[in-house]
Amino acid sequence: MTSRGGPRAAGTDGSDFKHREKVASHYQMSASLKSEVRKLNFVHLLIWLLVAAQVTVSHFNLVSHDIVSAPYQWEYPYLLSFLPLFSSSVSLPKNNISYLVISMISSGLFSVAPLIYGSMEMFPVAQLLYRHGKAYRFIFGFSAVTVMYLVMVVAVQVHAWQIYYSKKLLDSWFNTTQEKKKK
Repeated sequence: MTSRGGPRAAGTDGSDFKHREKVASHYQMSASLKSEVRKLNFVHLLIWLLVAAQVTVSHFNLVSHDIVSAPYQWEYPYLLSFLPLFSSSVSLPKNNISYLVISMISSGLFSVAPLIYGSMEMFPVAQLLYRHGKAYRFIFGFSAVTVMYLVMVVAVQVHAWQIYYSKKLLDSWFNTTQEKKKK
């Protein structure tokens, strides 16, 4: 390689640069999947902060239970969903496969399982609300069961997409690792 003003390499007319400007497809795939996982991690963090705020405010009696109700039982184990969020965030900068696998497994245990349990725990209260119009817990004047079901719907979608994109990212990294081992 020479400088811009220097002599050109022998045997080239200067138009053979296009192949060098292309990025390998698995690197493009990895970068786009990492971006998606980061966005989902951010939304997961927001959901986690909402649940943590409700648990903290209720636990320390910072406001009346008429304003923010006592948390449901599923919210306490859901607070452990910070572990898959952390391991996912740690795995992204250096393409660490083991942390991403830990994140996927713990996401099922600490994120999705409490949400499934919570949907079953709150179902009788939701049934009472929608059949008879009676709510006993409130969050800022809204029925707590309605608010928490809305949070759960968003959380289930976020966690499902997190697991999906993490699996695709894991496949991308694993294929790259296998190609390097073959060489």
